[in-house]
Amino acid sequence: MATTPTAPVAPRPPHQPRRRASVAGRFMRNRAADAGAVMLLVLLAAAALAGSLATGSAQSIESAPLAPPGPGHVFGTDDLGRDIWSGVVYGARVSLLVGVLAAVTSAVLGVLVGAAAGYYAGWPDDLLMRVTEFFLVIPTFLLAMVLVAVLRPSLWTIIAAIGVLGWPGTARLVRAEFLALREREFVMAARAIGHGTARIIFRQILPNAAPPVIVSTSLGVGAAILTEAGLSFLGLGDPNLVSWGLMLRNSREFLRQAWWMPTFPGLAIFVTVLSLNLVGDGLNDALNPRLRRTAG
Repeated sequence: MATTPTAPVAPRPPHQPRRRASVAGRFMRNRAADAGAVMLLVLLAAAALAGSLATGSAQSIESAPLAPPGPGHVFGTDDLGRDIWSGVVYGARVSLLVGVLAAVTSAVLGVLVGAAAGYYAGWPDDLLMRVTEFFLVIPTFLLAMVLVAVLRPSLWTIIAAIGVLGWPGTARLVRAEFLALREREFVMAARAIGHGTARIIFRQILPNAAPPVIVSTSLGVGAAILTEAGLSFLGLGDPNLVSWGLMLRNSREFLRQAWWMPTFPGLAIFVTVLSLNLVGDGLNDALNPRLRRTAG
């Protein structure tokens, strides 16, 4: 009896695009994360377009001092007659630049230390973790103050101080991921076919350990912005650049006379850090492997 030929079965599409779409979909279904992403995009746009959005110079005297918010100066002026709105939008550039570069620096250092400790284990793990614990018990903000004061306050010394001191948390996360993944089948197969150590670490294990690093880095941007604001408030910021912390420092003596001087820079810091934390929480939910398996 003749059998009718069956149509060839089309190959199933790869899983990676579906996984990416699923991660993006879970993130977009998180209303709080969406709100944070919108706020963050608005802040990034304001920083990028500060020259067009500013109504004047953030550092030159252009109006009467301590003018309240109104036409011409939507956020009012400070004690020297400088436009606060212009200071806020120009300060966004400084704060976001410090936050992003410091967080990336911390992430790179943390990944390198954590990957080496988790992959090699043994005495390298013990040595690197003792160094990590040493940095964890040191008051980070106080040490950052010392480093910035010794190296002379500037934008790059602030970024370097915050970045160099912020890596231990990421290192511990990466180490835990590497310890869990180093004996998995795909790693053993890579060793068996002769892949080198660097290729196994950066091409095989690290991509699978990336989700917690991404979340930690996004949250680290907000922490770096707060640290920079604190340093600037204490007089350790770059004196040649307008930042939100410096604006708060200048408003200390005018809290009762001009409420708008500390209010608007403080709100800018609050909204920025809040948006970054909401985005970080959304990324954590979207990239969580347990949630991915449950959703699948």
